[in-house]
Amino acid sequence: MDWLRIAAFGLLIVYHVAMVFAPWDWVIHTPQSYAVLVPPMALLTPWRLPLLFAVSGYASRKLYDRSAGPVAFGRSRAERLLVPLAFGMAVIVPLEMWVRVMETGYPHGYLRFWTVDYWRTGTFYGREFPSWEHLWFVAYLAAYSLLLAGALALGGARILAAMDRAVAWLATGRRLLWVPIGVLAAMRLALLFVVPERQGLFSDWAGHAQFLLMFLFGFALAGAPGLWPTIHRNWKAALAIAALAGLPVVATEMIWPGSAVPPHAIMAIDRACRVTMAWTMILTLFHIAETWWNRDHKWRKPLAEAVFPFYIIHHTAIVLIAWYTLPLNLGPFTEFALLLSGTMAACIAVYLIGGRIGWFRPLIGLAPKRA
Repeated sequence: MDWLRIAAFGLLIVYHVAMVFAPWDWVIHTPQSYAVLVPPMALLTPWRLPLLFAVSGYASRKLYDRSAGPVAFGRSRAERLLVPLAFGMAVIVPLEMWVRVMETGYPHGYLRFWTVDYWRTGTFYGREFPSWEHLWFVAYLAAYSLLLAGALALGGARILAAMDRAVAWLATGRRLLWVPIGVLAAMRLALLFVVPERQGLFSDWAGHAQFLLMFLFGFALAGAPGLWPTIHRNWKAALAIAALAGLPVVATEMIWPGSAVPPHAIMAIDRACRVTMAWTMILTLFHIAETWWNRDHKWRKPLAEAVFPFYIIHHTAIVLIAWYTLPLNLGPFTEFALLLSGTMAACIAVYLIGGRIGWFRPLIGLAPKRA
């Protein structure tokens, strides 16, 4: 699972670099967008974030099993997630928000922005403040972890036993394949035209309906090794379903590109196919990770540790590098290489340097340095 987590976050960095060139709404764009990026990125979009929550749920169960109970688990999750979230919103995110307001005509430098204007609430130069930008994932993960810790504190043994019974029921036949697809699709379609599709801890109900279930599945799977044979038995069918579900997703993005809104029926099919693809790709990738990546290497531990600092830094690094290099008109291939290499260099520098400073480690999501 460490290798799958490393690969998922590495793919996320490449995806965000590609967003600079893609015809979708993002923080900053090249003057010309490239439609050739739509099919491969459309095939990644449905499952890249659900996979991160599923893997995070798996890791959370391992942490829970090593903790001295639900309260200790909740405390450790709060320290490891809320501290870097607060640091990121105070120090990392302002750089990105400065670029956002600069795009709409903000006349002052960064020092004025960070000391005065960043700390406002409401709309400012077309942007909403406060904002956690890409750190929304950390906020969601912290909320899910703390909710789970609270539930386990109230009824730990009963909840874990219920998870075990649910896993045992899903392990029969093809239930693991079809039941979650039906549940996810039903919830997604029930919310589709009722609540807006927007990020927000208290507004993204469509996202929570999917991400929370993925997180809980990963948590349950880590405590139920008997479910792995069922995953291995169903992975080929899961991959085939994912491939079929990907066709309407790509077609919708090609026919209604960018911010164009398709008809309601097409949108419903697209959203159902997205959650179907998310679930089946997670089953497929879990099978791949357990079957072929279940071995250790000297790079596994440092790479697994570096994932969180890389996530905190990468988004803002991409935005800043793009802001200063896009006016140079370097061409798409040179610009892509520069963005990717520059972002990786920034992430590596923060990890290597920050990881050696004891008090700084918790701010970037690393465990406190032990004596």
